[in-house]
Amino acid sequence: MDARLDTLQQRLGHRFAKPELLTRALTHRSYGADHNERLEFLGDAVLSLAVSGMLYERFAGSDEGDLTRVRAHLVREDSLHRVALALGLPEVVRLSEGEARGGGAQRPSILADAVEALIGATFLDGGFEPARRIVQRLFGEIITTTEIDSWSKDAKTELQEWLQARRLPVPGYRILATRGQAHAQTFEVECAVPALALVQTGEGRSRRAAEQEAARRMLDTLKASDKPGGPLRS
Repeated sequence: MDARLDTLQQRLGHRFAKPELLTRALTHRSYGADHNERLEFLGDAVLSLAVSGMLYERFAGSDEGDLTRVRAHLVREDSLHRVALALGLPEVVRLSEGEARGGGAQRPSILADAVEALIGATFLDGGFEPARRIVQRLFGEIITTTEIDSWSKDAKTELQEWLQARRLPVPGYRILATRGQAHAQTFEVECAVPALALVQTGEGRSRRAAEQEAARRMLDTLKASDKPGGPLRS
């Protein structure tokens, strides 16, 4: 087996009894017919269940709404993309030559899907407990070390409130592009704040997810600019 796959399994903390599942989890649909979309579908559900269990234990006094918001933040594309980079997935994901030339190995949506596919593959390879341990390994520290209030609002709501507090118009959103087939589309959305001449984009597997990601990036830009010395404070 490729040494890079050995390293990946070490990082995951799981060695596959069926290596073909690992290979499939890392295979984008552009590469061939035996791709990872079905594993991604399964992994999404396993990830949600594992994270839900961890949150239920960690935030015992929180209600369903709070737990749902935290889970949404943890399993969103941006979070999974960071996990993928930590695992070194850009070096092992399998893409067609065209997709690879187009920067597919760094595309957040492709890498996030591969993380979910790996979790789904682990579930098939060893059952829920090994998959849960991987989720614990990947997300346990952030769940343990953060408080519920840090995820109290979704990005679109927080962005709107940030702008309204400064008497600025609410942002506008529009779809820039959709990629993929109907059952596995990726949306690219623009978030614009014309009053400040700022634009950010986000990608997601639904329009809402893409809007949330664009809003989060806009918030990051605004908060950085609002610091002393930033453009909004100069």
